[in-house]
Amino acid sequence: MSRIASAAALALVGALTLAASPAVAEPTATARTATDPLALYHHQNPTWKSCLLGPDDATGKELEQAGAQCADVTVPLNYDDPGGRTITVAISRIRATDTDHRVGALLLNGGGPGGQTIGDPPWIRASMKQVGARYDVVGVDPRFVGRSTPLDCHWPSGSFIRGPGADRAGFDRATALAKDLADRCRTYEADVLPYVTSRNTARDMDVIRAALGERRISYLGYSYGSYLGQVYATMFPGRTDRVVLDGVIAPDNYSPRLLRSTAPANRHALEGWASWAAARHTTYGLGATRRAVLAAVDRIQAASDGAPLPVGDYRVDGHLLPVVVLNGLSQDNDAAYADLAQAVRDLRRAADGKPVTPSPWLADALDFLTTGSNSSYGSVQTAILCGDVAAPRDPETYWRDIQRARVRDPLFGPVANSVGPCAFWDAPREHPTTIRRDLPALLVNASGDPRTTYEGARTVRRMWSSSRLVTLRGADQHAVYGVFGSTCADTAVNTYFATGHLPPRDVTCER
Repeated sequence: MSRIASAAALALVGALTLAASPAVAEPTATARTATDPLALYHHQNPTWKSCLLGPDDATGKELEQAGAQCADVTVPLNYDDPGGRTITVAISRIRATDTDHRVGALLLNGGGPGGQTIGDPPWIRASMKQVGARYDVVGVDPRFVGRSTPLDCHWPSGSFIRGPGADRAGFDRATALAKDLADRCRTYEADVLPYVTSRNTARDMDVIRAALGERRISYLGYSYGSYLGQVYATMFPGRTDRVVLDGVIAPDNYSPRLLRSTAPANRHALEGWASWAAARHTTYGLGATRRAVLAAVDRIQAASDGAPLPVGDYRVDGHLLPVVVLNGLSQDNDAAYADLAQAVRDLRRAADGKPVTPSPWLADALDFLTTGSNSSYGSVQTAILCGDVAAPRDPETYWRDIQRARVRDPLFGPVANSVGPCAFWDAPREHPTTIRRDLPALLVNASGDPRTTYEGARTVRRMWSSSRLVTLRGADQHAVYGVFGSTCADTAVNTYFATGHLPPRDVTCER
């Protein structure tokens, strides 16, 4: 569920063709407002300016160097009351340079939910190679995210995800934390929480489409962004052109308990990492066999369940340990594997009672989980999940699920089924979107994706018979296009962006 850009640390031409409209006189502003209650938003002219916010703005510098400009788009907080309170959504844009063959605007969403995407156009444009010159590549910080109107529940953590602990007392602590996080959001942001939803984000996307002067938009969405793309295409049929969904979520699986189906894939990814670490035993000292490395992880888990492990200025208990390991398993490459190996080495030293200065990756992970430095990210992510789909409200439901899952996988089963703030949230303002039954889109997924599992992509492929699926086989990788380095997968996506034609059949790429 992490932002794709930081995680690397995310058919027929005109498939949804609009019928030609007869020429008509341009309506007056009054007439437009009478027929379109959102006319003032649809016909706004964004003011484009430098993306650089100051000398320390690394994202702004990257955007500036890539020739991007930024703007704020005004949208209503509540689309049922377009004349009421407004908020702003921040966007960035690298304009098409091949204007003779321009396709249109390509809107991006890097996932999360709650991840910033305004900084993504430079690396997406680079991934698109020559075809990128034919698109306006548009990054969007969704409502309440990043540079858009902010939301912050003043949490002591950047994430609601916690393990439930080893026993009932631990579960009760996890439940109390979940309730406290929900209460903080109700205290600080109650007036906007009902409107922090995927459906409203999709409505914002359509305002952006209109404000950019586009009849249709192309779309690239990673992870949660794959679900958002499904919502937009359902709510605004006929307004999409070329759609790529990478790391695909099956709509029936989308809920605040999104991790429940991921435990087996994360176990597979952990075993793959353990084999990698065993082959480098002389470097990391975690064990010369996969079994030995996994046993080291189990020993750390048991130690953290008994007492918090001192790691520099941090304390890693049984609630945090499985989340740290989970966070280390979204990318299948040497750099990510090395980060996790160094972290496990540090944690094992702490479990042995030795003083530890955490590696940079581990320090960042613990800072994210145990301080308020990323409170806004966790706040928005949770508000979207809770605002989209209701979660069970009885803690005993979670306790029973945890106990069953613990038998199958003592490390990942409990955290994937644990209680969260949505158990204490107000009911969603709208019903979840019933996703359309077909769309000619290009779906991309790795066979071992530990976040958005391959079965989700297969489900959407079966649901959308006119779509095509690009499979990266043999990789425990979350997000493929432009991230993993698969020439096969990247070429399939870029060919679709260039021609508008989906492959004649599904594509399988070896890692």
